Amino acid sequence: MVSRSKVHLFAAAAAATTLVLTTLLPQQADAQERKSIRWATSSVDSYGYKIAASMVKIAEEALGGEYTVTVNPYPSTTGAMKATMDGNGEISYTADVGMTQLYNREGGFKSYQPSKGMLVHTWYAYPMETFMMVLADKASQYKCLKDIAGQPTFFTPAGYMNWLNFQRVYKALGYDFKHVQIDPKTQADALKSGTIAGAAAYTTAGRSLTPYWKETEVRIDVKAVNPCPDEIEKLKAAGLSISPVDPSVFTKDVGVKEIQGVPILFGYNVRADMPEDVVYKLISAFYENRDELAKAEPGFTPMAKDFIGMQVSGIKSAPDVPVHPGLAKFLKEHNAWDEKWKVAESKS
Repeated sequence: MVSRSKVHLFAAAAAATTLVLTTLLPQQADAQERKSIRWATSSVDSYGYKIAASMVKIAEEALGGEYTVTVNPYPSTTGAMKATMDGNGEISYTADVGMTQLYNREGGFKSYQPSKGMLVHTWYAYPMETFMMVLADKASQYKCLKDIAGQPTFFTPAGYMNWLNFQRVYKALGYDFKHVQIDPKTQADALKSGTIAGAAAYTTAGRSLTPYWKETEVRIDVKAVNPCPDEIEKLKAAGLSISPVDPSVFTKDVGVKEIQGVPILFGYNVRADMPEDVVYKLISAFYENRDELAKAEPGFTPMAKDFIGMQVSGIKSAPDVPVHPGLAKFLKEHNAWDEKWKVAESKS
């Protein structure tokens, strides 16, 4: 026969279990009901991945906890763009040069047809500047870009936007683009052994040197190769520009008082079928937090200074590419919309 004390104990345990289940089940249901946003970026050692990872909390809060945001890295930016357009992501890392090549079906997008939908202008976050570096011991051989053109060169990993950027630089100059694909971690060894004659480098907002280049300069001495005056004129005639980069981004002397980089504008774009209110909430949150973002990451400094101007510049870089309705709404509210631009329409 069970004693009264044991009955009371069992009753108390049952009540406690019921309370725990009552508390947990709604939370589990909420978690199951949350929608997913997959943020596709380049590899985990890239700046694009770093930035996306830092934006997750802001994005989830902006959407009121209705979405779970995960960052999914791909071997290249081009790979991330295709993954999103094929339905394996909702937000993709990209750049103005990538959007242009996509819509022109050039480079890695030649004959490409997305299974889900095309990326459209959504949010531009920071500029990058691409330039050429060589081994210091051989720097006297290279006075201009033409001196290294046609030689085996590592133009950053294939599919990266800076890789695409140097393609358009060489195309504008009429030079032979001879890319050698290597692991970025072996870049110092490749330069020392002569496997590659040079390697492209890049900074974010003229301030932050990409991580794998920081590793390279610890192991070897390098020098910058700037375009000569005639090359700069050709680049400008082709619609490209030159952005100065302070050599102090490197810890050692790189042989020039000012590095001459060719800029590109990076962003995170989505397909047209992303709901307008979702994109509008995200952009508005990034705008409201722009100063805090710049304090945490120097690469956001230009965006913080002129957030709206950067969005306008992104659209102007490829004016034939449609603009997401969420960004269009944001720009109209800030009197920055141009009626010549096309608002993207979802076909879903």
